Amino acid sequence: MDAESKQQHVHAVFESIAPKYDFMNDVLSFRRHKAWRRFTMRKMEVQPGQKSLDLCCGTCDWTIALAKASGGEAVGLDFSRNMLNIGQAKVDKLGLGGQIKLVQGNAMELPFADNSFDYVTIGFGLRNVPDLMQVLREMKRVVKPGGKVVCLELSKPSWQPFKGLYYFYFEKLLPLLGKWLVKRYEQYRWLPESLAAFPDLQDLAERFRQVGLRNVRAYPLTGGIAALHIGTKGNDGA
Repeated sequence: MDAESKQQHVHAVFESIAPKYDFMNDVLSFRRHKAWRRFTMRKMEVQPGQKSLDLCCGTCDWTIALAKASGGEAVGLDFSRNMLNIGQAKVDKLGLGGQIKLVQGNAMELPFADNSFDYVTIGFGLRNVPDLMQVLREMKRVVKPGGKVVCLELSKPSWQPFKGLYYFYFEKLLPLLGKWLVKRYEQYRWLPESLAAFPDLQDLAERFRQVGLRNVRAYPLTGGIAALHIGTKGNDGA
């Protein structure tokens, strides 16, 4: 699948699954995605007043968590209008409309100036973009010197027998759950397909270094089925 076709396909998938996205995340990850995000927030050590940008923000759970942690401005960006509409409803319900701004846009061409944010995050979205290196370069560009680029994403367990059991679930059972629960077999078949060519824990850490991020840390989560990567932009802006 070429870059343009992938972008169109992924957009159609997420527009389609938006109404049941939160429900299916809980089901398919056994609610582990919430624990992964809490772990990530602890490692980020967000300080009061810091400004964040959350890419591929989906229905905005992480965007909201960032805003609550800092009390500062948080921006969420996603290319799916349906996802953003659900996220906006959450933001409005919590009374955070003055603190959180949601933008429909492309993670590969961010509509923000250089050195604008203390944190730039992407949760479960990097494997879906046409060019992950371009997205990492854009994240580094818009984060401030000394700021952090953070990726929470599915990954690839390496030890048996857990690896075999996980891939059986992820490749065979997960799409069937999508079909049975929300009538979306093809859309949930995309999830294992999107992971197949995605870098593993160490390879993604190396990609962070290749774009110039420093002090790169990588954490496997729940036996390696997910991973957290954090890199820092040099204080000299390089």
